[in-house]
This record gives sequence, C-alpha cells and structure tokens, in this order.
Amino acid sequence: MKNLITLLAIFMASSAMAQWKQYNPNKNNDPANASKELINPANHTLMLIDHESQMAFAVESNPIDEIRNNVGLISAISQLYEIPTVITTVAEKSFSGPVFPEVREFFPDESGYIDRTTMNSWEDTRVVKAVGAFKKPKLVLAGLWTEVCILSAALSALEDGYDVYVITDACGGVSKEAHDMSIARMIQAGIKPMTAMQYGLEIHRDWARSDTYVQMNDIMKKWGGAYGLGIDYKKTLDKWEKEHSEK
Repeated sequence: MKNLITLLAIFMASSAMAQWKQYNPNKNNDPANASKELINPANHTLMLIDHESQMAFAVESNPIDEIRNNVGLISAISQLYEIPTVITTVAEKSFSGPVFPEVREFFPDESGYIDRTTMNSWEDTRVVKAVGAFKKPKLVLAGLWTEVCILSAALSALEDGYDVYVITDACGGVSKEAHDMSIARMIQAGIKPMTAMQYGLEIHRDWARSDTYVQMNDIMKKWGGAYGLGIDYKKTLDKWEKEHSEK
C-alpha cells in the first residue's frame, strides 16, 4: 500500500503535464478541469482477459458478434493511443484456443500474451508484475467470462489498490443473469462500469486533436456501428459536394 501511495503521488505531480501532451494547443481548453475519474491515455493500463474461442462458445449474455466488434474497437483504440496493454489467455493450446482475430490484428506478437492455469489471472504473479510495471493507477478490464475471470481479477486488483474499470460490452457471461449479477457485484464493491464506445471517446476527448483525428474517424467507421455509419455518411457527402463544386 505504501508503494501505491508513492506511485499515486508521482502520478499526480506529473498529471497536468501528461494531460496537456494529449491535446493540441487550444486556448479555450484546460484538460486539468477534467474529472480525475476519467480515463485518458496516460493514466491506465488495459487488460484483455481470455477473449478465446472456447470461452466464447458458451457466452449467452450478449451476441458474440457484438462482443467481437467491441473488442476490436478497444484494441484499435489501445494501439492508436499506445495504451499499456496486458493480454492473457487460459490453457490456450490445450483447451481454450486462440484469442479473437480482432485482438491479434492489433497485437500480433502472441509471444507477449500471458498464458496461465488459474481462473483468476490476478493469482498469476506474472500478470500482477506485468500490470505493475506500467505504474498506472487505473486498470481497465475486458474479457470472458464476466462472472469468473473478470470478476475475480477486478476484485483482486481493487483490493491491491488499483482504481478498476470494466468495459461491460466487451465482456460476456454464460447467461444474462450471470453477466448482470457479476457487474452488480463489482459495482457494489466500487468497480466502475463503462462501454467500449465510451472508452474510446473518453480517451480521444477532444475533436481538435488533429494528430489522431483521421485515425479515430477510421476506427469509428469500422467498429463504431451506427455512429460510424454517420461519420462515413457525412464524410462521403462532403467529398461528393466538393467534387460537384469543382466541375
């Protein structure tokens, strides 16, 4: 706990500078006014837990294609903003199989994944060490199943002093009740729920960020559902209007 307090003190001392580096200069904006509850690229580690084929087969809480899409969205965001990311598997080659293609697309070096035997990834010392090495006070989780691998890791990390968030629509349980009751239990313990779209927009935060504006729009067009279609619609109309005016 003493080490965590020291870590938080160091983080708070450099927080304002770190946040300013995330935004293009704009005299009207002051990121220091943002709530410390909000996720930004500098303050958290993302942990993707067991998004594997065998685990997905039993998921009944959410349509698996929606979960895959949301996992693709957060993976793309994580890569774009260089979010420290830990990926775990359980009995990968003997039972659970490979991680989703949506994860491998953005994290192709599978040698960096941590394969374990314990259902609670936080009981594997390699996982705790990997997360701790990034020295971030917040931990964001997504994975399968909600009621086992996510719940146990979230409660364990919370007890170790991390500020824990769970991306609920990038998780899935064996039933809607199993998923919902697990989320409720985590909220009661002080863990914060969020969604994949919320995660991405909370990180991007400002449409004046020209350094990632185009890439962010491309991610949303591919993974952002109806919102992404809206972006594609508007950008296409703008293109057609420009082409028409130049004739």
